Amino acid sequence: MTDRNETVEALLARSHRLGADPRNTNYAGGNTSAKGTAVDPVTGGETELLWVKGSGGDLGTLTERGLAVLRLDRLRALKDVYPGVEREDEMVAAFDHCLHGRGGAAPSIDTAMHGLVDADHVDHLHPDSGIALACAADGEKLTAECFGDRVVWVPWRRPGFQLGLDIAAVKETNPQAIGCVLGGHGITAWGATSEECERNSLEIIRTAEAFLTERGRAEPFGPVLDGHEPLPDAERRARAAALAPHVRAVASTDRPQVGHFTDTEVVLDFLSRAEHPRLAALGTSCPDHFLRTKVRPLVLDLPPTAPLEEAVARLKELHEEYRAEYRAYYERHATADSPAMRGADPAIVLVPGVGMFSFGRDKQTARVAGEFYVNAINVMRGAEAVSTYAPIEESEKFRIEYWELEEAKLRRMPAPKALATRIALVTGAGSGIGRAIAHRLAAEGACVVVADLDGGNAEKVAEEIGGPDRAVAVTVDVTDEEGIKAALAEAVLAFGGVDLVVNNAGISVSKPLLETTTEDWDRQHAIMARGSFLVSREAARVMIEQKLGGDIVYISSKNGVFAGPNNIAYGATKADQAHQVRLLAAELGEHGIRVNGVNPDGVVRGSGIFAGGWGAQRAAVYGVPEEKLGEFYAQRTLLKREVLPEHVANAVFALTGGDLSHTTGLHIPVDAGVAAAFLR
Repeated sequence: MTDRNETVEALLARSHRLGADPRNTNYAGGNTSAKGTAVDPVTGGETELLWVKGSGGDLGTLTERGLAVLRLDRLRALKDVYPGVEREDEMVAAFDHCLHGRGGAAPSIDTAMHGLVDADHVDHLHPDSGIALACAADGEKLTAECFGDRVVWVPWRRPGFQLGLDIAAVKETNPQAIGCVLGGHGITAWGATSEECERNSLEIIRTAEAFLTERGRAEPFGPVLDGHEPLPDAERRARAAALAPHVRAVASTDRPQVGHFTDTEVVLDFLSRAEHPRLAALGTSCPDHFLRTKVRPLVLDLPPTAPLEEAVARLKELHEEYRAEYRAYYERHATADSPAMRGADPAIVLVPGVGMFSFGRDKQTARVAGEFYVNAINVMRGAEAVSTYAPIEESEKFRIEYWELEEAKLRRMPAPKALATRIALVTGAGSGIGRAIAHRLAAEGACVVVADLDGGNAEKVAEEIGGPDRAVAVTVDVTDEEGIKAALAEAVLAFGGVDLVVNNAGISVSKPLLETTTEDWDRQHAIMARGSFLVSREAARVMIEQKLGGDIVYISSKNGVFAGPNNIAYGATKADQAHQVRLLAAELGEHGIRVNGVNPDGVVRGSGIFAGGWGAQRAAVYGVPEEKLGEFYAQRTLLKREVLPEHVANAVFALTGGDLSHTTGLHIPVDAGVAAAFLR
């Protein structure tokens, strides 16, 4: 055994290398470990320890804080108090009594596998090639044919203490073996050094890949079904965007979900083949797969050229069947102490010729669910190439899905933020008020579509927020009807739909009546009045199809109700926006869509409009230096406070965060108190 620093450093490096290649394991799948020595701060003597990836971590991004550290003497002593397989779940709580020191990650269910196997280094991974052998009908025979006696077959057993004992026994009785294939699950490898363990893991994975390629038949999914070929790229994306709100409605019947769309060649080829209905109905197999993807997907059984209305109607029929079948599955296997059914909606929806929609509590969860189903497709292909795909029994899938240990893991998750599962589109979000709104909504849990005429600014804000799992950028001119439709299509393909829209894009023309040209007037109204109308109309289409309600917020202005000097075009347009709020609130309420407004004033600092010339114009009107304009506006208010973009963002959150759930048609002033603009 090696000392602590060397052990941990080598373990993390090995984990990162293995986790960086999706051929080796799926996201957050599998675990690695190393044994070594460290000084016991109580006795001052050396003690043997196990460092193992903790519950919920990901190998590719593993840090030392993601490791559970346990004393080996105590962990091994658990064998003497093990109550048997019927009570093996009790051993997870016992792991806590083996921990060394404070901090670190919670030990996972696989801890016993790593601690009980007599090897200094152990890898447990979920490679597609290994799972293909593990899920083949004659997997044991194929494993022997593929590896000889270097890799041993272990029949399916649910992860836990007994599986750890089983693998330890395999290692002890097969000294020539470098690892094992776990039926219906994955692989485990070991080694005396970190390098040897990694080398053995990769040997198993690459040997299995070569075996499947050399022995496998060319078209394991059968011939292409007539009419199920993938649509051309542009047509496919348009069809996906048209279907997305309806699919999200299906997946969000029990609780709102965020979506992800995938149309990779792997998915499209699978859905074009004759065997995809049979294989999809069998469901996924590896525990990591169906915990993310549910026991099986919903498959639309129509060709991609079917009329959209027919596809939507059929989707609803299939959804009702899916829910009934899922409830029956739950009732077949649930016992008195089973957790309550968590929901009967699909996590994966497959549409031949179009692609795959996957869903989860946030974008990352939805995206990863889709990645796991791609893993499942690869597993099916490998198993069908050399044998027949034979996943574990349905009863075993239920035991995993409704495992009390999984339920406990769900209970430990932090409470969702106020805007979790909400998908927001903010126009003019590349700077100023729009940027502040985008940041605030994302901080409260929303997925954000950052829309702006300046695509570079939009990209910058999306990156500031955290990248594609939290925010995406779209370049759009709000006066362009087709551009708005395209922006909404990008939004629904990125996140599954749209729930919250903020009409913030705008410009300002500050001129007296006699100097205001028709071009000034038309441009001002095209961007703010027409633009808000177009965005609201297209967003409302999506919201109505989703059947999840929604919010539309207009960033109007104090100038919509107060007649200031030299801003006829701007003030009239803001009044137009203010009345759109009232009109749409009255019209869209029956769909659960709330429409409200925010009336800011004097937002100078960070404002794109003021930086674009409006500030200089207004400063000239009021006879103050431009750099003092914010202070000037503040001093004319009741509170004598300057209004910042963040204050407007706070009002948007107040309207959409849940506490004002019964409020629509309201305008909130954010102006530090301008008595002349009080609403009457």
